[in-house]
Amino acid sequence: MVTAARTLEETVWNIAATVADPEIPVLTIEDLGILRAIDVHNDGAVTVAITPTYSGCPAMHTIRDDILTALAAHGYTNVHVNLVLSPAWTTDWMSGAGRAKLEQYGIAPPTGRAASGKISVRLGIKCPQCSSLNTRELTRFGSTSCKALYVCQDCREPFDYFKVH
Repeated sequence: MVTAARTLEETVWNIAATVADPEIPVLTIEDLGILRAIDVHNDGAVTVAITPTYSGCPAMHTIRDDILTALAAHGYTNVHVNLVLSPAWTTDWMSGAGRAKLEQYGIAPPTGRAASGKISVRLGIKCPQCSSLNTRELTRFGSTSCKALYVCQDCREPFDYFKVH
């Protein structure tokens, strides 16, 4: 049985889930897994919990404002957005749809799963243009801290790789 409160939280979740990441606009905050929880209080106030991909992610202010705007457009004006730092975000929280959108956008999605310790094995990064695994890292940090810059040695195209963490 679905309660009214649960249905209301699902409604609010579905609205917040439409907010796009300002750095990778083909992804929503739900695709990234940074939308963590919705709580609708008895007085109608809404609390949204989000976790940044990095503790200093500069996009979080924009994401917070976009959540407030999206919810206000649907009549939710008493909204608080909480930044939750623990547990730390991991690429394991990204949805399969989000990973597919990244690749279609030309960014190699994270490979493998995040680990609690050091990873001693380097995984091949597939070129999102030609699917070759003959790629190499140019720099550990790409256009944002979340990404590394790679080049495909077969098609010669540079591309971003969304790092596993």
